[in-house]
Amino acid sequence: MKFDEFLLEALRRARRVAVLTGAGISAESGIPTFREAQTGLWAQYDPQELATPQAFRRNPRLVWEWYAWRRQLVTQAEPNPGHLALTALAGFVPQLTLITQNVDGLHQRAGSAGVIELHGNLTRYICFDRRHPVSAWAETDEVPPRCPLCGSRLRPDVVWFGESLPAEALRQAATAARSCDLFLSVGTSALVQPAASLPLEARQQGAMVVEVNPKETLLTPYVSVYVAGRAGEVLPALLRAAWPSAAENGLPG
Repeated sequence: MKFDEFLLEALRRARRVAVLTGAGISAESGIPTFREAQTGLWAQYDPQELATPQAFRRNPRLVWEWYAWRRQLVTQAEPNPGHLALTALAGFVPQLTLITQNVDGLHQRAGSAGVIELHGNLTRYICFDRRHPVSAWAETDEVPPRCPLCGSRLRPDVVWFGESLPAEALRQAATAARSCDLFLSVGTSALVQPAASLPLEARQQGAMVVEVNPKETLLTPYVSVYVAGRAGEVLPALLRAAWPSAAENGLPG
């Protein structure tokens, strides 16, 4: 895979790199996107009718079981070369901030530290009423189980439709976007706000914005460089082109 020297030199020169990842990079690990998760037993449901506080109030068992099924898919998946390349990139630039819209935790399993999770994480739990973080609870026949602190039903620690993003995560992401030299948008549709505005904020502050995606998006007309392709193919090749030592260190292709 060939890259413009302009891009390679900008990557080598960058002191602060921000990366935003979306569902595309997880799809390469076999994790269905949010809408693709409506298969088999779940095909009869609209995901927007399951991922809301109102849906949980109406039928908490149904929502809990849908997320349990999705969690099982995640635990069976493995980080792909795109995830591993982003972990490796942190070793080549002075500062890298990794922001994700994904809730699967694959970046952390690939070895990335300090990941900013805009939409939460499927593998964590909070209670519905008080949002207590919960890691263990008494096993009963009740589904969902109850919070050991307040007795409220447990739910996944993810952002549902109608809920605000975690304020601190959003603040950190915006700060990274506004202060970076180079912004990488990887595998995201550029449709979901407020994450979709982050590369535009970086551009307004003078950063180079690079998009990696198999298909063009609403963001494409505004980026400095668009690279058509899958994250698992483009990102390892990009690192090897910018830093030949990446290949010597066994970066997967």
